[in-house]
Amino acid sequence: MSVVYKKKKRNVVVGVVYIHATYNNIIVTVTDQQGHSLICTSAGACSFKGSKKATPYAAQETASHAVKTVVEQNGMKTVSIKVSGPGAGREAAIRAVQACNLNVTSIKDTTKLPHNGCKLPGRRRV
Repeated sequence: MSVVYKKKKRNVVVGVVYIHATYNNIIVTVTDQQGHSLICTSAGACSFKGSKKATPYAAQETASHAVKTVVEQNGMKTVSIKVSGPGAGREAAIRAVQACNLNVTSIKDTTKLPHNGCKLPGRRRV
């Protein structure tokens, strides 16, 4: 499994896990409290290709890989989780973070919802 990019090692005890779940992929970013990125990875970077990137299993593996890497390198112990997007792997990614023996302080849904803004694209005709 490869990781998109890594920052230099520093001791970070408290952090934030951002989970962005779309219909096609999932992106997990772990930051410190100031917002400086420690690791960012996606289902495609964890060797899932095509439609397999949108599965809950891919979300679980991606989230656990990112969190385990940060725990090993930075010694993180406490996180808060912010989830956005309508994807299928939201719940699986949250459970994977909770299973990594971290103290989860809060889980927040930051999905942006329009208050009847732009018109949606028309339905596909085949």
